[in-house]
Amino acid sequence: MKNSGAHHANIENRIIRLLYPSSADHFVEHCEIFELIALSELSKAGNPLEHAYFPESGCLSLVMEINSNHSLGHSLGIGMVGNEAMVGSESILGHATPPPWKILVQQSGTCWRISRTDLEKQCTEIPMLGELIKKFILVRLHQQARFTVCLNYHTAASRLARWLLMSSDRCAGSFHVTQQFMALILGVRRVSITNIASRFQNDGMIAYKRGEMMVLNRAALENRACSCYAADRQIYSRIMGTPA
Repeated sequence: MKNSGAHHANIENRIIRLLYPSSADHFVEHCEIFELIALSELSKAGNPLEHAYFPESGCLSLVMEINSNHSLGHSLGIGMVGNEAMVGSESILGHATPPPWKILVQQSGTCWRISRTDLEKQCTEIPMLGELIKKFILVRLHQQARFTVCLNYHTAASRLARWLLMSSDRCAGSFHVTQQFMALILGVRRVSITNIASRFQNDGMIAYKRGEMMVLNRAALENRACSCYAADRQIYSRIMGTPA
């Protein structure tokens, strides 16, 4: 069912909010409100993405799975999307090539969902929408290039600090996460996550109990995070023209 009651002032997704109010209202009329359920999959790797998603709350993880003849395979989080962005942006490029990653709901919330064909039509009707999505694609390209360097040169502890900050930015207050999930996303062993999280907690930077995570000392955690956290925010702000 298409939406007919939302207005620009009540929209939280920042890509949609960058549109003129009348254009934003027109766009969401062609969307539906979709519930994001934690740990559910919006799409599997290699499957065509039939919808684009613009989160209002909660967040999504892009996860690559690599199979190996010598193991059970490996997974790695390659991106996180909250209300600052969207997933399904590549559909406006004119190619419906299935993405090689799966889209996993990291934290519950809601989003605007629109079919791929309707999104293409809306980008024609609202040229500014297409331009904003292209800018976001550029943001992701820049951030992915930095991610490759980060993975090879930054420690697991600094990458975990960065990931916790990114999650905190996209989730109000505390958020639920397991050590196994953090290990999967960062591509490290669970025991490494246990040891690092224990140090962070002993240093008063986080509180973690029964899967509930809360950042207590943001400044200290930022000092522990790798430089990619600040760099990613600067990339977003510079290209999108709005604070990250």
